[in-house]
Parts: sequence; C-alpha cells; structure tokens
Amino acid sequence: MLDCNGVQKAGYLPEAHTDFIMSVIAEELGLFGVLFVIITFMALMYKGVMIAKRAPDRFGRLLALGITFQIISQAIINLGAISGSMPITGITLPLISYGGSSMLITFATLGVLMNVAIKGNMKRGYVEEADEDVPTQQPLRTVK
Repeated sequence: MLDCNGVQKAGYLPEAHTDFIMSVIAEELGLFGVLFVIITFMALMYKGVMIAKRAPDRFGRLLALGITFQIISQAIINLGAISGSMPITGITLPLISYGGSSMLITFATLGVLMNVAIKGNMKRGYVEEADEDVPTQQPLRTVK
C-alpha cells in the first residue's frame, strides 16, 4: 500500500502532477515503479514496430512507425528532463501525466495505431471469431 508521505511533491516540484509525474512515481514506488514504467514503454515500442511490420501497405508502415516513435520520443524527452540530462521542456509523460490535450492526442494516435494493426491482421487473413449470424468473407485462419 502506498503511504504517499513523499516530501518532494509538496513544495519542491513545480508541476508534480503533469511534467514531473515520474519524480513522484520514483519517490513513492522506488526503483521497481520506475522500471515498470520504462519496461511498459519499451513493450509499447516493440508492439508498435511489430504492427508496422505487419501493416498492409507502405503508408500504414510509416504511419505506425511515426506514431510509435512520437510517443516513445515524448517519453524519452520527459524522462531525460526529469533525470536532469536534458533541459526541462514542458513535455508530458504519455499516458501517465495529467494533461487534457496531450492525453486526448495520445489516445487518438493510439486509436489510429490500433486501426493499422486491425488492417494488418485482416490482410494476413486473421479475423476475429464472429457470431454465427454474421457472415464473413472466407477467413483463412481464425484467432481464438
């Protein structure tokens, strides 16, 4: 259970809930919390590259790579600013920081990335198992 008795967020961090959320995570959850966030972003990058490899056309590949690296570069810039190795730019940590417009755009781009993944699966012949009432076009393989 988190005790939330950290002192850094009380008066030392200018925007603890937005730009400096990783500092709060590091203070409250320690090394394992930071590693979990970094590993999660690495998994997102891996899945984004896999979606790009399976995209149905060149535009889909470039779109998937662009979305993936936009999110990952935003995370790298934020983590670099938090660690002190880069200047503080005001870029939020994707999917974690509190920020209306940043979160909205990130969710929209992830929706486009999911659409590229679905189109890539349809091209390869994978379809979701449908109800018996819904006709499908000769699925090559089914995913259970």
